[in-house]
Amino acid sequence: MSAQLNQHLGKKLRLRRTSLGLTQTQVAKAINVTFQQIQKYEKGTNGVSSARLLQLSSFLKVPIKYFFEDYQDFSSNEEGNSSKDVNYSFLVRLFNDLESQQKDKLLDILNQTRSIKKVV
Repeated sequence: MSAQLNQHLGKKLRLRRTSLGLTQTQVAKAINVTFQQIQKYEKGTNGVSSARLLQLSSFLKVPIKYFFEDYQDFSSNEEGNSSKDVNYSFLVRLFNDLESQQKDKLLDILNQTRSIKKVV
């Protein structure tokens, strides 16, 4: 179970880091580790201590619970289902941060995509 939690935490870390446009090196310097350590965290190879998680939470400007959002008991999932999970709360936060004009443009694109799928 801990390996699955490490992988989940790593995915959340990578998602937040990339959404902020940060490199592994930038995050590593901020919490005083090597970029290789950040790679290991993101891959789930190494576990993240509670102290490091607190540092990451502070630097990435997310509540610590962010790293545990969408974490499920993987033994109760259907096989292969976890790779298809979408982080909707992350998408909603991104959408809410957009300006009104950007939201309208994105909604137009999504509606066009939906119309194309109906035709096909």
